[in-house]
Amino acid sequence: MTQTARAAQPSYVVLPREVTDKSTVFAFLATHFARIGEEVWRQRILDGKVHWQDGSVIKLDSAYRPTARVYYYREVPVETLVPFEEQILFQDENVILAYKPHFLPVTPSGNYVNECLVHRLRLRTGIETIAPAHRLDRETAGVILMTTRPQTRHLYHQLFVDDVIRKDYQAMAKLTPNIIEQYRKGCLSLPLHWTVKNRMQPSEPSFIMQVVEGDANTHSEISLVAIEGDVGLFHLSPITGKTHQLRVHMLSLGMPLLNDRFYPRLLPKGPDDFTQPLKLMAQRLRFIDPVSGIYHDIQCEGFMLASAPSIMST
Repeated sequence: MTQTARAAQPSYVVLPREVTDKSTVFAFLATHFARIGEEVWRQRILDGKVHWQDGSVIKLDSAYRPTARVYYYREVPVETLVPFEEQILFQDENVILAYKPHFLPVTPSGNYVNECLVHRLRLRTGIETIAPAHRLDRETAGVILMTTRPQTRHLYHQLFVDDVIRKDYQAMAKLTPNIIEQYRKGCLSLPLHWTVKNRMQPSEPSFIMQVVEGDANTHSEISLVAIEGDVGLFHLSPITGKTHQLRVHMLSLGMPLLNDRFYPRLLPKGPDDFTQPLKLMAQRLRFIDPVSGIYHDIQCEGFMLASAPSIMST
């Protein structure tokens, strides 16, 4: 029998009001989550792993209740441990600013249920209400803002909606032949800056993004700040926040990020190579705390090349 890992925290689904052809919760779950399989849902229900919001157990014949929440525990084959440690960089009663290592998801996703930043921080702090205020890809390392109190959480989400939080990234990529030639001839002065604006939309498969014709819906400011051999160190500021925006914008400049498994082409799915992390780092967050009024300037250690200036001085 295959060993599985069970999520420490339950997930939930809201039973849609418009569904009228399912008489039981079991029938809905087996159809809605068809990839999991009817027999898996049957066994979960028989094992008492599916319940209503009040904790009462759902049975195979439990009637479908439109708009009700159904809670369940995700299970996946035993997880691979991510061999890198998170760090708490700042903590008060409302927020935790943490360093998330490469390969670690922020919340349960895919084959990860307990190997995620939220679960690790809950174990470390004993605070069960920790939740992220924004996204950070599993492949990307760096500083992330976590909230701890549900009653103030919306105030920190609003920072990102109102674009009043400054995000600075670092990245490493192989340079274009033209840049390398100019640098070797001594006719290139750093930093070299690009403003990238274009229109991005999902590609195929849908988790991959592509640049298409049309009005721009993305904007990044990108600077090459140091060169070592054929590799450059970049400082990046995403003005908008589309999925994979910085990765796609670097690709559009002809310089895809080092160790990127998605761009310029999607590599076959396989186990993580922990020796080859994506060279993208959310290195710094700056904002005024909407509750305490404190100005936060939180940084983590970034990438370095010889003679590279520190992002901390910008």
